[in-house]
Amino acid sequence: MKLLHTSDWHLGRSFHRVNMLGAQAAFIGHLVATVRERGVDAVVVSGDVYDRAVPPLAAVELFDDALHRLADLGVPTVMISGNHDSARRLGVGAGLIDRAGIHLRTAPAACGTPVLLADAFGDVAFYGLPYLEPALVRDEFGVEKAGHESVLAAAMDRVRADLATRAEGTRSVVLAHAFVTGGEASDSERDITVGGVAAVPAGVFDGVDYIALGHLHGCQTISDRVRYSGSPLPYSFSETDHRKSMWLVDLGADGAVQAERVDCPVPRPLARLRGELDDLLADPELTRHEEAWVEATLTDPVRPADPMARLTERFPHTLSLVFAPERAPDDPDVSYARRLAGRDDQQIAEDFVAHVRGAGPDEREQAVLRDAFDTVRTDDTVREVAR
Repeated sequence: MKLLHTSDWHLGRSFHRVNMLGAQAAFIGHLVATVRERGVDAVVVSGDVYDRAVPPLAAVELFDDALHRLADLGVPTVMISGNHDSARRLGVGAGLIDRAGIHLRTAPAACGTPVLLADAFGDVAFYGLPYLEPALVRDEFGVEKAGHESVLAAAMDRVRADLATRAEGTRSVVLAHAFVTGGEASDSERDITVGGVAAVPAGVFDGVDYIALGHLHGCQTISDRVRYSGSPLPYSFSETDHRKSMWLVDLGADGAVQAERVDCPVPRPLARLRGELDDLLADPELTRHEEAWVEATLTDPVRPADPMARLTERFPHTLSLVFAPERAPDDPDVSYARRLAGRDDQQIAEDFVAHVRGAGPDEREQAVLRDAFDTVRTDDTVREVAR
């Protein structure tokens, strides 16, 4: 069976104020063309279809168009909700849409109920594990501690239990939206840390032929059977070096996996430039970036006059301007932002406690801070779902 694995469409999202709806529509066209031209048997979409719980109307219309075009091809599509989606909104009408071959899996309780598709070699069971917010699903899965690993492990226990009841030789595919250990993150994914931990080990998914992951925006291989497709479009300058693509997966009669990357159309390349303004404007090596979306970091010791206007004369698609004057590490003017770079909320809070009272928090206090941050993140998720 030939599968096309994609995820993280983020319909409705912009890129530094640039409306990406046209680029997203071009991607949908490319997806449909790939399905038709490469003889794809099933499409899997591993979450974050939309960028937010209540997407703009234009994004909903584009999603509707995508579903109609896939249904017209007669190629089954299985998709799950991600942490940016409203699972209940995305899942509205799922029972009716099933009849058109579009299978929306957004309910945690249905993790162990597969979509069964067949080829010449027998059945393939597709299990959809939507994004599982630990605090919201712990009761459903009966876990004592609300953590990503515990709820995903419980969901996978249901998958393996159902798979054990299937005919011998039934192959299996799991769609999941999670941060798996070994994956490389970018700046454009929403933080899903709970209890100080965001990642889960790949071993959680043992016993399945192919795991189609979503959430991380870089296409990457955790193992031959565990892969991220990444987002089809860039959503931050941290993705400058990404090659945007989908996985075309050939699932053999014995469950063996062969995978090929299918490149996605990107509307404009990204470039991160760094240096003094006059150097950036004069360097002939930068000619190749003149039509790119540009993030420029200026290192001038004194902020130059009209930097954006001057930059856009050469690089008309400059979207982000950062000032980072080069100074000695012990210079008292080194910015607060630079001191915080690469540190998470927990570390910043602990450093603040140490600064105020001269000693960092003990283990009990660290736990209090961690619980507070988890509560804030969970409350944000609940508000998104409720909207």
